[in-house]
Amino acid sequence: MLYVKAPAKINLTLDVLSKRPDGYHEVEMIMTTVDLADRVGLEPRTDQEIIIHSTSNFVPDDQRNLAYQAAKLMKDTYGIEEGVSITIDKQIPIAAGLAGGSSDAAATLKGLNELWKLHLSLDQIAELGAQIGSDVPYCVYGGTAIARGRGEKIEHIGAPPNCWVVLAKPTIGVSTAAVYGGLNIDQIKHPNTQAMMDAISTGDYAAMCSNLGNVLEAVTMELHPEVASIKEQMKRFGADAVLMSGSGPTVFGLVSNEVRTTRIVNGLRGFCDEVYAVRMLGEREFLD
Repeated sequence: MLYVKAPAKINLTLDVLSKRPDGYHEVEMIMTTVDLADRVGLEPRTDQEIIIHSTSNFVPDDQRNLAYQAAKLMKDTYGIEEGVSITIDKQIPIAAGLAGGSSDAAATLKGLNELWKLHLSLDQIAELGAQIGSDVPYCVYGGTAIARGRGEKIEHIGAPPNCWVVLAKPTIGVSTAAVYGGLNIDQIKHPNTQAMMDAISTGDYAAMCSNLGNVLEAVTMELHPEVASIKEQMKRFGADAVLMSGSGPTVFGLVSNEVRTTRIVNGLRGFCDEVYAVRMLGEREFLD
């Protein structure tokens, strides 16, 4: 069995620039990986089957699963005549705005590249991943990057100043399509992406905190007031800066101090079942 780590991501910024003719939105966002990860196990099969096992009952075990789609795409593209059993040890909350499914797909592509001895570069794997979903190319590389286009055009930047990240996910599911559908592009208050890039490149933690921004946050909060409530609680318990990740519903707080991190986690557990304290990973992956 070959194991590949599939880390979660958070959005330090998420901006929507325009609606595209293909129905997608033109985005510009800065994402970074955090130390909360699924573990994807890959085992060769002598038949042609792709079999999914997961530790969570909420993860589909058929072609709706992005890891299944990744394996099928790789099999079809390169004419692979063997199957694979994929085991997903799920640690990242599901439908949370943390790219768990996309990260599982990226881990599957990277693992199968090794298992099936395809010798693809990360760039080639990311290009393949773009056919599965907008977040998959970013998840192939990990680290910290600006994503543009539908999210598939990746520009790598340095790691942000290290800090604690408290993640809290309310027990609701959010429809990404509904959130984007509720966005009025003419009324968006755009985050300052350049200021966030400058804060990261100079290691300025205070500037990073003051330039967090996500244009989808207001839409999700209107649909799901629980998200706004968790954000308020996190601020009240002492996080330095708080933002919703992706289309939600997970809210994260940046905290510079470990003692305060513990206090925030303990405080939030009264409001929210899924609460995690993690570190930023920040650095991208390279193939050996």
